[in-house]
Amino acid sequence: MENARIAYDAAIEALRLREYPMLQDTTYLDHAGTTLYAKSLIERFSADMIGNLYGNPHSASNSSQMTTRRIEDIRLRLLDLFKADPDDFDVVFVANATAGIKLVMEAFRDQEEGYWYGYHRDAHTSLIGVRETATQHRCFTTDAEVNAWVEEEGTAGPRHGLFAYPAQSNMNGRRLRLDWTRRIRTRKQGSVYTLLDAAALVSTSPLDLSDASCAPDFTVLSLYKIFGFPDLGALIIRKAAGSIFDRRRYFGGGTVEMVCLKEQWHAKKETLHERLEDGTLPIHSIMALDTAMSVHKDLYNSLDEVSKHTAFLASKLYDGLTSLRHGNGTSVCHVYKDHLSTYGDPNTQGPIVAFNLRNHCGGWVSNAEVEKLAAVRNLQLRTGGLCNPGGVASSLDLAPWEMKENFSAGQRCGNDNDIIRAKPTGMIRVSLGAMSTLKDVSLFVDFLSEFFVEDTTPLLVPPVVSLDTKPPTHSRVHVESLSVYPIKSCGAFGVPPGVAWGVRREGLAWDREWCLVHQGTGAALSQKRYPKMALIRPSIDLEAGVLRVQLTGRLRDSTFANEVTVPLSADPRLFAKESMYKDGNAQVCGDHIQAKTYRSSQITTFFSQALGVACHLARFPAVGNGSGPLACARHSKPHLQKSQKPSKMRVPGAFPEIRPLMPGMTVSKPILLSNESPILTISRSSLNRLNEQIKAEGGKAAQSEVFRANIVVAENPHYPPGAEQPYAEDDWRYLQIGQQYFELLGPCRRCQMICVDQQTAERNQEPFVTLSKTRRFDGRVYFGEHTSHLARDSSSPLAQDPTIMVGDTVRTYFEDEACYDDVLHALVS
Repeated sequence: MENARIAYDAAIEALRLREYPMLQDTTYLDHAGTTLYAKSLIERFSADMIGNLYGNPHSASNSSQMTTRRIEDIRLRLLDLFKADPDDFDVVFVANATAGIKLVMEAFRDQEEGYWYGYHRDAHTSLIGVRETATQHRCFTTDAEVNAWVEEEGTAGPRHGLFAYPAQSNMNGRRLRLDWTRRIRTRKQGSVYTLLDAAALVSTSPLDLSDASCAPDFTVLSLYKIFGFPDLGALIIRKAAGSIFDRRRYFGGGTVEMVCLKEQWHAKKETLHERLEDGTLPIHSIMALDTAMSVHKDLYNSLDEVSKHTAFLASKLYDGLTSLRHGNGTSVCHVYKDHLSTYGDPNTQGPIVAFNLRNHCGGWVSNAEVEKLAAVRNLQLRTGGLCNPGGVASSLDLAPWEMKENFSAGQRCGNDNDIIRAKPTGMIRVSLGAMSTLKDVSLFVDFLSEFFVEDTTPLLVPPVVSLDTKPPTHSRVHVESLSVYPIKSCGAFGVPPGVAWGVRREGLAWDREWCLVHQGTGAALSQKRYPKMALIRPSIDLEAGVLRVQLTGRLRDSTFANEVTVPLSADPRLFAKESMYKDGNAQVCGDHIQAKTYRSSQITTFFSQALGVACHLARFPAVGNGSGPLACARHSKPHLQKSQKPSKMRVPGAFPEIRPLMPGMTVSKPILLSNESPILTISRSSLNRLNEQIKAEGGKAAQSEVFRANIVVAENPHYPPGAEQPYAEDDWRYLQIGQQYFELLGPCRRCQMICVDQQTAERNQEPFVTLSKTRRFDGRVYFGEHTSHLARDSSSPLAQDPTIMVGDTVRTYFEDEACYDDVLHALVS
C-alpha cells in the first residue's frame, strides 16, 4: 500500500515540473485557501477563448446561443462530477461558497414568519453570519448535541428551519457526518432544511449526491479550491427544496419574463437556476470550468485518487510534526486534532493540520514570527483565526469574555499581538492538495526543526564577561551615523556629518512623515510586499525647502521623470489648502489615521508607475504640542518594555531578564508613521557580531541600512581590537547623545523586511535566518532598541531646539545609574 503511494508521489513530482512552474523554489501549503491551477488549464482555456466567439446569453444571436448551449452542458457536467441526477438537482453558478450561502439565507430571510437557524461549532464564518437574519438561532457546540437534537422528533415549530454545517472543518480538516442530512429530513418531518458547506471537503475528496433522499437540500462549493481556476462557486439545490425560493423578493436582470412598472408585478422564469442567477453570468469563468474539469481528470483521474494521495501525505505530516521534540524531551507542536479523527483515514480526516508551537519551557511561540520566517524560506502557509471562530475558540479554550478583552487589547487576525494572557489567539494551518508531495512535507518539518526545535544543552560561547566592568571613559561610544526615512518604507536619507539635526517628540525631524497609500485599500505600502520601495530615495533639501524624491537602480527611467519634489513646510495651515491636499483615511500598522493626500496627478503617477501599483503620496504631519485637536494621533506600542538592572554576569548576546518597571515609568510616546516607537537605535558592535555569525555559515554580511535604524552607535576606532561589547545595548536604560538625553523603551522585533537589500531591492534570507537562531527570545526575533527623546522642561535653547549630530559622544546608563547624572535624574524622577 505504502509503496503504491510513494510511486504515485513520484509521478506527481514529475507532473509538477511540467504543469506547475510557479512552484519552483516555493513550498505551497495553503491549499485550503485555494489550490493551484495547472499550466495546461490556462493554455487550453486561452485557446478556447481565442478560437470561439461567446456572446451574452441573454440574446438570440449565434454567439449568444452558443454560449447558452455550452453553459447548460457544463451545468450538467458539474452535476455529474458529484453524481447528482439533473432530474433531482439544479446548480446555480455563484461567485464562491459564501455567495451561495448568502443566496440561501436571502430565501429564508424573506419568509414572512421568519426562520429558525442552527449551525455547528466548526462552521466557517460565512455560515455563522446567517444567524444575524434568523428569528431564532442555536450553535451546536458538539456532535453529541447535534445527534441528541436530531433524535428529538417533531418539527421546527410554526416557522421553517435551516441547519448548516461543514462537511470538513476548514480549520483542522476533521470531517463531519454526512448522514445528518438524511436523519434530519426523516426526524424533523421535512420542516428543517439542510445546508452543507462542502467547499473544504471537495477540494481533495469526492462527494456522492446520487441518493437525492439522503442528500443536503443545499450544497455550496468553491470550485477554485478544486481546480485553482476559475474563481467561481456553485450552489447545488435539491429540487424538492426549491420552493423555499418562491418568496425571495429580489429579482435581477435575466431572472424574470416580464416586469410591470406601474404595478408591482413581475413574472419569474421557470427553472431554479434561471430565477436565481441575477444578471449576466460569468460566462468566461464557466467556460474555464469546463476546461478545468477536463484537465483535472487528465492529470489526476479522479477526486478519489486525490483523496488517497492527500490522506497519505497528511498522515506523514502529522507523524512528522508530533515527533518533533526539544532537547529536554518536550513536544514542539501542539496539534489541534479531534479525538474521533485519524490522519490517513479520509472518512474522518482531511489533509489539514492545525497547530501551535511551544518553546522548550512550554511557552507559546508567536505565529507572526513563524509566518515571517516562513516567508523568508518561501513557505506559503496560513496563520491566525482561519475564518473559523468556533473551532479556534474551542481549541484554544477562549471564552467569549476573553475574546472581547483580546479585541479591546488590539488583537486582530494577522497582527503580531497573537499571545495574550499566556494563550495564543490563533493557530498555524498547513493544508495539502492534489499536487502536494512528500518533499513538501519533509521540507516543512525540516523548517520547524531548524528554527523552532531548541537544544537545551549549553552552547559553546565566548568567555563570560562581567557587566560591572566600567569603560575607560564615558566617550567610548559615539554616533556613527544618523538616518531618517521621510517616506515610510522607502530609502533612507543620511544626515550629513557636521549638520545638527532636530529631535522632535515624535522622533528625528522629517522621519516617516510621508507614506504611500494604496488607492484601493487605504493601507500604507511596505517593503515587505513592495521591495522596490527601497529604490525610491527621498532627501531633505533644507535650503530649497523641499522633499526631493529620486528613483535609483532598476526604477530609473520607469516613469516620466526621475525626480519629484514636494514642499517641506511644517506649518499646519498649509494643510488647509484644498488645492494641494485632500483629507483621506489611511491604515498604518493596524492604526487608522487621518492623513493629507496629495491631489497632484503628477505625484500620483510618479509613484504608481515606479512601483506598478496604484497609490497616493500622503502626509501625516507633526503638529500641535501634545494636546488638543492637533495632537499626534499615534503612539508607541504598549508591548514595549525595558529590562531593569542586569545580573552581575551574563553571556554576551543573551537577552536580559525582563522585569516590569514601576507603574507609570514608561509612558506611551507619540509617533508619526514609524511602526512602534519614535526612534530606532542599533549598535555597530552588535552588527559586527551578527555578521561574523552570518559569514561563519557562508552567508553574505548585512549592511546596517537593512535594519532601518535612525541612530547607529559605535565604539571609537582607537579602542583596541576585541574591546567591542556586542549587545550591550540590551542592558542600557538611558543614553546621553551630545547634550540630549534619550530613554530606551525596549528591544525591536524584527521581520523578514530586513532581508531586502536596500541597494538592489532583492530579497535574501539573511540576516533574518541567523538572527532567528541567535536572537530569538519568547518566540520573537530582536535586534536594536526602541528609543525616545527625554525633553527638558525649560526655556533653554537645548530644550527649545534639541539637536544631535554625527560624531556626538554617547554616554550609556543602566537603570540604577540615572541618579549619578543630575540632569537625567531630574528628567526621569
